[in-house]
Amino acid sequence: MKSKYKITFTNFFKHLHTINKHRFKVFILCTKVGIPIHGLIHDLSKYSPIEFLEGVKYFQGNYSPIVNCKKENGYSLAWIHHKNHNKHHYEYWYDYESKIETPIIPFKYFLEMLCDTLAAGQTYQGKKWTKEYQLTYWNETKDKTKMNKNMKKLLDNIYKDISINGVNKVLNRKKLKILYNKYMNNICL
Repeated sequence: MKSKYKITFTNFFKHLHTINKHRFKVFILCTKVGIPIHGLIHDLSKYSPIEFLEGVKYFQGNYSPIVNCKKENGYSLAWIHHKNHNKHHYEYWYDYESKIETPIIPFKYFLEMLCDTLAAGQTYQGKKWTKEYQLTYWNETKDKTKMNKNMKKLLDNIYKDISINGVNKVLNRKKLKILYNKYMNNICL
């Protein structure tokens, strides 16, 4: 079956712009929570050929190109590469021989994951993004997420707080560390 998706000159530059825009937003948010270096090096793997070219081929501008690739092929080599090279994805931490069924992300990578999810929503939603967006998106997707239940509860708490108080009031490293410790208490890392 012939693919309806193609690598085009236009998609090349649109995808590049989307990556750069997203990374800049992540950098700004990571700076707010005290991890600017994480923000600076965030998602550099997206420029690798395996991730970038798939992104160009399946680019449409409103959500991750990985979604279209998975629909067409049943898997995404870009996603497999990406999650295995970026510690801010909870899937990176899976260890199938661990006593803990689902992973706990160390705090600094949890912060980067939080900044990443907010920046992704802001990037793809553009001017339509609201402080309620991430909570709505999270509520639609969290049941499909194979994430530690305490991490899910922590994200519930943070996204609810953002929907009420906004990103700038919630993204505070000290407050987030207290919440993280509260929800991760008694869990072996």
